[in-house]
Amino acid sequence: MQFSERRNTSRWIIIFASFFIISLILWNTYTFFQIFKNEERLKMNLWADAQKTLINADENTDVTLPLQIFSNNTSIPIILTENDSIINTVNIEEDIIKDADQSAVFLHNLKNENEPIVIKYGPGKFQKLYYGNSALLNKLKYYPVALLLIIVLFAAVVYYFYRSTKIATQNKLWAGMAKETAHQIGTPLTSLIGWVEILKADEVAESITTEIEKDIERLQTITDRFSKIGSEPVLENKDIIEETHQSYNYLQSRFSKQIEFSFEAPQTPIYVMLNPSLHSWTIENLVKNAIDAMKGRGKLSLKMEIENDFVKINVTDTGNGISKQQYKTIFEPGFTTKKRGWGLGLSLTKRIVEEYHKGKIKVLTSEIGKGTTMQITLKKSNA
Repeated sequence: MQFSERRNTSRWIIIFASFFIISLILWNTYTFFQIFKNEERLKMNLWADAQKTLINADENTDVTLPLQIFSNNTSIPIILTENDSIINTVNIEEDIIKDADQSAVFLHNLKNENEPIVIKYGPGKFQKLYYGNSALLNKLKYYPVALLLIIVLFAAVVYYFYRSTKIATQNKLWAGMAKETAHQIGTPLTSLIGWVEILKADEVAESITTEIEKDIERLQTITDRFSKIGSEPVLENKDIIEETHQSYNYLQSRFSKQIEFSFEAPQTPIYVMLNPSLHSWTIENLVKNAIDAMKGRGKLSLKMEIENDFVKINVTDTGNGISKQQYKTIFEPGFTTKKRGWGLGLSLTKRIVEEYHKGKIKVLTSEIGKGTTMQITLKKSNA
């Protein structure tokens, strides 16, 4: 607990320190921007004084300095007006100068950027100097925005890294718990097998011991599933029709008679590289979801067919159906339409089919109030 609290405190210290550094950088950038802006204002005041000197100059006036001031300005755009008419432009493209409409728009933009400088060169006579920001100042103006975007992207990367690390840790924990559960179940299973042998010795009805053995085998299969969580499963070249039929028959015998089961498959074996235990889990999840959707009453069919080099398994129910917007979200962890449940069944099914068996699973068709067809597609192997 103390370690966790120290780690949380350190995390908050890092976050606050990061925000402080970011604020400092942004403040310095704003300060630099204002300094450069004031310096450009001073340059424009000098330019205005030089313009005034030239207007009032006579043959004895030394205009060397004003002309030098004019020539030194190579980056700040200027429009000089008198009586609201443009009389001179500096550092502005010729295409804009020649077009009256573009010139008016450009002048309007300059008026919005900076306050004009009034040049009084005689009684009742004055000109107005409008100027814009230099290219360097414009770049500096957008620098904080670019910096913020970089910081946001960096924060997003850190967040997703932290989140994925946390999820990976949780996955390891769940995998460890699943394996430990499988290990713990193994002990009572062994005891149950012994009790079955005692029942047989006492000549209990064979039908009873047979069904108990089936349930014990089912528990062993479930234990095997949990023991494989977090590990790469071993795939075997198996007849998928036989494996699917076994799982389907077991489930059929243990659900309500109000459900009408049907099974349809080709007569010849279809071999697929699969893990029997995990494939059984897949069929079980699809069948249970279908029965839940029908609320324990309706028709449930499983149909297997070959299409080129692939085998397709369609599980169809007459349940409530789902909307097209939910076709993909039903496979997300935590998604469930039931009041009870973790919403992990279809998520695990998708992982078993696509990650372990390199196949595909999807909602083939669904209609609200009429039912849903789920489809699994697996690649055939050589017999």
